[in-house]
Amino acid sequence: MTARVLMFQGTGSDVGKSLMVAGLARAFVKRGLSVMPFKPQNMSNNAAVTADGGEIGRAQALQARAAGVPLSVHMNPVLLKPQSETGAQVVVQGKIVGNAKAADYQHMKAGLLPRVLESFEHLIQRADLVLVEGAGSASEINLRANDIANMGFARAADAPVILIGDIDRGGVIASLVGTRTVLDPDDAAMIKGFIVNRFRGDPSLFSDGMRMIAEKTGWASIGLLPHFSDAAKLPAEDALGLSGPAQHKPGAKIRIAVPILPHISNFDDLDPLDMEPDVELIRVRPGETIPADCTLVLLCGSKSTIADLAVLKNAGLDIDIKAHVRRGGYVLGLCGGYQMLGKTIADPDGIEGPPATMEGLGLLDVTTVLTGDKRLVSVQGRSFDGVNLSGYEMHVGETTSVTGNLPFSNIDGHTDGTISPDGRIFGTYIHGLFADDRQRGAWLERLGGESTELNYEAQVDAVLDRLAAHMEYHLDLDRLLSIAR
Repeated sequence: MTARVLMFQGTGSDVGKSLMVAGLARAFVKRGLSVMPFKPQNMSNNAAVTADGGEIGRAQALQARAAGVPLSVHMNPVLLKPQSETGAQVVVQGKIVGNAKAADYQHMKAGLLPRVLESFEHLIQRADLVLVEGAGSASEINLRANDIANMGFARAADAPVILIGDIDRGGVIASLVGTRTVLDPDDAAMIKGFIVNRFRGDPSLFSDGMRMIAEKTGWASIGLLPHFSDAAKLPAEDALGLSGPAQHKPGAKIRIAVPILPHISNFDDLDPLDMEPDVELIRVRPGETIPADCTLVLLCGSKSTIADLAVLKNAGLDIDIKAHVRRGGYVLGLCGGYQMLGKTIADPDGIEGPPATMEGLGLLDVTTVLTGDKRLVSVQGRSFDGVNLSGYEMHVGETTSVTGNLPFSNIDGHTDGTISPDGRIFGTYIHGLFADDRQRGAWLERLGGESTELNYEAQVDAVLDRLAAHMEYHLDLDRLLSIAR
């Protein structure tokens, strides 16, 4: 069996490619097709652990969930995890192969195409339909040489392309028609249709716009897709998802302050809390202060822990956190946040940046040394209070706790994390803690709120079902299947 293939590229970043593929995956599965998602190259610090022992971008994990298939490293063979303004860690087929500056990576790409095509071949032998997501903008002709993410892949795999434009940001006609103009003619010939996404208002007002785009490009109109408000209830692909306004909940009993640091990672740990009516998440950026009335300070994971710790200290947020502790508040560190809570973090081999050692916040009696080996594993166990948990670990580094410290949890036959003697400071390497309804309920009660009946995983699936129905109604899915080859 060899799957039909259809690729979705965008006129720019954040035009809705990831959710488009997720929604279509669910819609085509409901039609009885077996579907696999694929993204040749992704750039994100939001990642997921796969069943075959690697990591892929969180967006591909959501798409796989929509398709009802296990996560595989082949769904996202090249993952770039930014560690600085100009460099990133390079993950190939789920495993770290090194670090590269942006300019150096441009020269690496040609050598990565065979691995990308190898993963693609793996998927097309196992499905009826493979939905491919591009990266960034299709019109980045300055990066066309050695491209593996957009037209370079489409040409190599002979994958027909649907181009997505976002009307919500304005200029969608110019974006779509302009892309047709600047592309190499052979690249432009790969595009067979277009979708205008995130429309608000009366669709009849843009009927002439859809006709004009079709006339000027020669591409088929697949549909005008109205804004889908429930998209905010699905995990975001990258830190752009943190830039929107936070939900203000005047009646919330629990206020959780979350420092938003430059290299924050796996911040989808926050999503289940955001859905709780009794919880208000307060995103605290450098230059802002942690509110005195918050219940919990939550330190998320980081792709560059020492660099983010330096930002936190330079912004004075360490002073705010210690003042919060003196007032009797709770602090929870997840992964890199756990490392920050200790006495020191050492990176002698320059795993996450220049070799360095930095004093931590000193709130837990632990020390961390970053190492080259990365732990990528799903876990199950029980937390310190006897509540069952499930989640995953994704980290470099070994954290050593002094004898006698209470561990945060027992998982798969070993202990994890640390709790302070007064039972108010917690550190753990476990991601996905709050997606587990049992754990989230226990934390809500601990922090003075009430456990709800929210089934987080079921709610995500319900949103995916609604997204699929939304696309089935507004887009020409039969036309998409006829274009796929």
